[in-house]
Amino acid sequence: MEIIGIVKKHAPITGESLAELIGIARPTIRSDLSLLVMLGYLDAKPKVGYFLGATLEREEVAYKKLDDILVKDVMGLPIVLMEKATVNDAVVTLFLENVGTLMVVSDKQALVGIVSRKDLLKITLGNAGAPTMPISLVMTRHPNIVTINLNDHVLDAARKMIFHQIDSLPVMRTDVVLDHEEIIGRITKTTITKLLLDLATN
Repeated sequence: MEIIGIVKKHAPITGESLAELIGIARPTIRSDLSLLVMLGYLDAKPKVGYFLGATLEREEVAYKKLDDILVKDVMGLPIVLMEKATVNDAVVTLFLENVGTLMVVSDKQALVGIVSRKDLLKITLGNAGAPTMPISLVMTRHPNIVTINLNDHVLDAARKMIFHQIDSLPVMRTDVVLDHEEIIGRITKTTITKLLLDLATN
């Protein structure tokens, strides 16, 4: 918000000076200033003016900490399924592990596909033969799999999930011996939400 940006740059600053810098009348921003003070984004002292509030300072500290966190610091274990598995195997694994996405791997542990709760729902509804179908017929394959590297920033993972509208990302590492990328973890929207909550409350 423009008001917060100006306060950050010129604090402490009076309401009159704020309105003048924005180019509007003081009464026009009075309600905005009151709301920002109430939410803790700004603070105010009589005859001194407005300055940044505790809420904004906490959030800025949290975002700075977030920028230092890598995927490998917060990733969970990947929930994998062998390429030869069936749709029934996938449904059972999904519910037993309480996850939304399964990573499908080859015999050499190379990532070959991803199957989501939505994929399984689409194939099983009204399809009596679905349980015995190979998971390879249902999963999303390369090059349509979106992945993240273990040394990438958490913010990069969040951007990828938002841009591609997906709930999780396989975390990959290049195996020079086997000459392929191996899946070593997963990061989800829930992981990032918990991380943000922890940073904000601490």
